[in-house]
Amino acid sequence: MASTIQVRVDDDLKAKSDALFKDLGTDTTTAIRMFLTQALAVNGFPFEIKRANPYVALTEHEVLEKLEKSREHAAQGMYKDAAAVSHDMRAKYGL
Repeated sequence: MASTIQVRVDDDLKAKSDALFKDLGTDTTTAIRMFLTQALAVNGFPFEIKRANPYVALTEHEVLEKLEKSREHAAQGMYKDAAAVSHDMRAKYGL
């Protein structure tokens, strides 16, 4: 047996999402099923939820302090080159 879910969305949102999913080779109903399946697979939202702006602006003094600390760490060899960072990120996120 199958259940029906009805969701009200803005006409513009529906039209744009329909077009996007069609371009991706699927439809909105299938995309919603995919969302629900992934939510169960990861036991939560299948994407990261963030506040609109999680960053707090630093004062000039704070920026200069962080820059100095960064220079001290670099002088002590406490850094990773870009290739190592890229490798770690690819491994972590399965890319």
